[in-house]
Amino acid sequence: MRLKEQGYIPLDAVIKSVVISERAGRWFVSVRTDEPERLLPAGGESLGVDVGITHLATLSDGTTFENPKALRKAQYLLRQRQKAVSRRVKGGANRRKAVQKLAKQHYRVACVRNDAIHKATTAIAKRAAVLGIESLNVAGMLKNHRLAGALSDAGLSEFHRQLKYKLAWRGAACVEADRFFPSSKKCSACGRVKDVLPLSERVFRCECGNEIDRDENAAVNLKNLAVSSTATACCPGGSGQTAVGLVKPLVGQEPNAV
Repeated sequence: MRLKEQGYIPLDAVIKSVVISERAGRWFVSVRTDEPERLLPAGGESLGVDVGITHLATLSDGTTFENPKALRKAQYLLRQRQKAVSRRVKGGANRRKAVQKLAKQHYRVACVRNDAIHKATTAIAKRAAVLGIESLNVAGMLKNHRLAGALSDAGLSEFHRQLKYKLAWRGAACVEADRFFPSSKKCSACGRVKDVLPLSERVFRCECGNEIDRDENAAVNLKNLAVSSTATACCPGGSGQTAVGLVKPLVGQEPNAV
């Protein structure tokens, strides 16, 4: 089979299996090979990352990655394609064509979302030696029907999944905060925790005078937790924090997923 891609398949490796698949009229070949495990170059920064809807991710140094909101932007075209399918006679050639157009539109939405997630997670993994992330209960968050669509469109679970294995490829430490860690409510300057912080309050203001973007404040708190946790793991009794969620290099991951 002739492929337009060059250099993707290692010619000197032992090929274990080949899977050919099709999605929305596009064909893909997945090749599984036996290769020695190797780590990619690691970054040298300590970072925290907070994920959300307004911004896909916000780092502790203020860097943001935009959320493409692929599904929301494609809603009009998806409705038109779905109407075209429903108006065609079942079993007819025109209905098959309409179904194919609808599938291509859904595939494009998925590609836009995955492209943004891959670019963001790769950029973060290249920089981080230690990274603090949240522990998200996405299933519980989706029960809020006002936010369920936006949360699903952002792909937060997939973002964390990719971030973890890409950090493992580089031998970096990923510290996952406890689910009840108040990353958003805690002041990153003085440590005071607010009782209530509504979602509409996008700027965190503390009595100590600290005024910072809400997401950046959460990212700084996650960074501080990650640094203290890794310090405790190396030197027990040093900071009083407990290291959680340290990601070790994964065996058997496929590098072509990056």
